[in-house]
Formats: sequence, C-alpha cells, structure tokens
Amino acid sequence: MDPIPVTVLTGFLGAGKTTLLNRILTEKHGLKLAVIENEFGEVGVDHQLLVTGDEELLEMNNGCICCSVRGDLIRILGRLLKRKDRLDGVLIETTGLANPGPVAQTFFTDEEMRASYKLDAIVSVVDAKHVSAHLDADDESVKQIAFADVILLNKIDLITDADATALEERIRKINSVARIYRTKDCSLPLDKVLGVGGFNLSRAAELDPKFLEPEFPFEWAGAYELPAGSHAIAIGHAPGEDHEGHDHGGDGHDHHHHHGNENELDVAILPWESAAEPAREEEEAVKVFSEWEAKLKAGDTAEPGSRLYRLLLDEGCGRFKLQVSKPGRYLVFEQNGEAPLHIEVAGDTVKPSWQKDYHAAHEHNDAVTSVGISQPGTLDGKRLNDWIGTLLRTKGGDIYRMKGVLSVKESGKRLVFQGVHMLFDAKFDREWGSEPRQNTLVFIGKNLDRAALTDAFEACLVD
Repeated sequence: MDPIPVTVLTGFLGAGKTTLLNRILTEKHGLKLAVIENEFGEVGVDHQLLVTGDEELLEMNNGCICCSVRGDLIRILGRLLKRKDRLDGVLIETTGLANPGPVAQTFFTDEEMRASYKLDAIVSVVDAKHVSAHLDADDESVKQIAFADVILLNKIDLITDADATALEERIRKINSVARIYRTKDCSLPLDKVLGVGGFNLSRAAELDPKFLEPEFPFEWAGAYELPAGSHAIAIGHAPGEDHEGHDHGGDGHDHHHHHGNENELDVAILPWESAAEPAREEEEAVKVFSEWEAKLKAGDTAEPGSRLYRLLLDEGCGRFKLQVSKPGRYLVFEQNGEAPLHIEVAGDTVKPSWQKDYHAAHEHNDAVTSVGISQPGTLDGKRLNDWIGTLLRTKGGDIYRMKGVLSVKESGKRLVFQGVHMLFDAKFDREWGSEPRQNTLVFIGKNLDRAALTDAFEACLVD
C-alpha cells in the first residue's frame, strides 16, 4: 500500500495559512483529508476560524509543533493509521513561529512514519506586505522560505508590481528552486499545493547538514548506576565547591531551548534496561517532554518513570530527592541548564557511566510572545471599534498577529476578526445559536502588555 502523502503548511504569523486551509476544506476536490493544526498561544482559537467539513480536524496548542509536541504529532499520525477508511492525505498546519524542518524530519527519522507516510511538500505562505521586515528580524521566517517547495506570495494586491518583483528576487536568494505563485486570499488551483511531489530530501540536507539528525526537546542525557533508596538531584553548587558536572557545550554550539525561565529546569528520568544505544528510551523521552510537567520545589521528590519534572530553582541552584525503588541503570534527560546537574548517593556525587549531547531543538525568538483572553459576555461595538483602532495606531508595529471570535451586543452572529500589524478585518459569520457566547482573542507580537490588553478588553464589555 502506497504511503499517505503529507503536506506541511507553514508561513509567518498572519500570512494567510488559515485562509488557504479553509479553501482546501471547502473546495470539492474529492479527497479525504485529515488536518493537524498547531497553535502558538494560551487560548486555542484557530479551530473556530476554520470552516467545518467532512475532514477530520485535530488540534494541538500545548507548544510548538517542532519542539515539545513532537511526541503528540507522532501519536496523532499513528492514530490516523488505525482508521478503517484510508486517507488520501494529511495536512499539517504549523504555528507561525515554527521552523518547518523538524516537522519534515519526523517522516524520515521515525521508522513507522517513514513507512506509512511520505512528505509531499512544504508549502509556505508569505505575507507580501510585511515579510521584508520579518526577514530582517526573524530567523524562523527565513527558514520557512528556505525549506519551502511551494511559496505563495500572498496579499499581492497590497504591494506594487515593482515591489513584488524585488521581493521575489530576495526570496530567490534564499530559495532558488521553490515554485512561487503570486496570490490574493491564497486563490490558486489546489493542484499547485496538493499532490505536487515537491519535497526534495537531498536539497533539504544541503540547506541544513543536520537535517536528518533528530531534534530533541532535551540537550543532554546521562546514565547512572543507582541502588534502591533515597538519593539526591543537585543543580548547581555553592561558591567554592569543586563539583564536576556534565558539559553541554562539547559540540561547540550554544544551545538554549527552555520551556520555562532561567530558574526552571525540565528533567525526565527513565530506566535503561538494554545494553544497546538508548534509541527506544530517547523516543520515550520525547513523548515525556510533550506531557504536562509536575513542578517540584527544593526538597520535593522525583521518581524514575514516564513523567516530566520541572525543577524550580533558586538563582540557578536547588536540591531535590530522588526515590529509586529498584536498583539498576537510569537515564537522566535534561534541557540545557546554566548550572551542572549532579546525582548524589549517600552524599557522594556519582559520575555518569555514559553521556550524550543531543542536536537541540531551535530557540524561538524570545521577544515574540502571546497574550490570550477568553471571557464570556457581550461587547459594545463602538467601544470595541475605538479600542482596536487605537491599539493598531499605537502598537500596530509590534502586533504580528491578532485574531479572535467575539460576541457583540445586538447581533446574534459571531464576529470573526483577524489583524496583521496595522491591517485589520472583521466580519460576522454564523449564528451563535445554542453555543455559549464566549469571547476568544489572541495577540502575538513583541512588547505585549498583558494587563493593559486585558483591562482594555474588559472596558468594552456591557455585561
């Protein structure tokens, strides 16, 4: 049986990915598709902006699809294989902040995925009006263009022909082989983006020599022979102490991929029962790092098993109990930490019998954040309009993306809005009906003031 083709849909925030996805979902192409959608934000909203159809929609919003939720992606793809009716294709829409490379890796580095699926193409939607500024400042937008097989130069009506030509020339310097289409509202024949057979593994490897090295949400693992009993995990050490810790910088790269702030460290502890390289344990650790974490304060207890622990540190240091019920060899997986990690048994530091540095997942632009608001109630239309207008005039340059579904007074329909920088569009779509009138908004950008945004929104409520 032929593998199922997969299309990865990427593009920087607000470029038009959801518009293209809706076109695919609503046109009569006769294909049975599954859609996997990933959001960057605290509140899931994209699924509300999609037109529903016969396609199956699966949403993940607990992290970036190319990092912490890679385990979720593999599980969902595995579940789709168990369907009785065979799929004609799978669409994966990544968050606007994602590097599509690691998503593509999944179909070459995981044995089951490689056998059951084939990566058909990476399709990148580019905001013609705003992409130049992002290419100057955001490394991920460059990668989205560099890895693309098909590029939609979207919102072409917002720039001049001369600017479009100059932009195409700039894109060609990044990616000389992708097919480029100029579009308005992502309008083009769907056979230009589906079933194009455009992904070229050898070219991807040229762009990134480490392409086929799996990226992991952890950067180091060490193996420890541990007796049963109560031991300790020590992070950092007091000034003057001479502890030897593992070195994350042995490969010459300065990796930083952190789920929390500088005083948090994510750790998973798994038994290593085989004598071979820990490939199975690595895959299990990927899945563990995709789960919700258990937060531990200094003095709390961790136990080996399929659980992610987030160690809360004090100025980069902390001591935690490690309770081992069965003697044996254990693997400690951790993210990059500024201070060394030690395992102590009976007060003595135990050195790892085996250790490995991993090709770490990329670092997101820390200046880009998201603010989500989800509240019931009804909004005053004039106040809402005045607030959004003022916000775009004063902060539009910092707001990459804003989108939401709102309940407005004296209207029985949902108000769907989307904005990119200073551009804003809103329209009423379907009736609320029996659905609770819940306002859902997401802002993604730089220098976002959560309190100010929330206060301004609440000032627009009438009940």
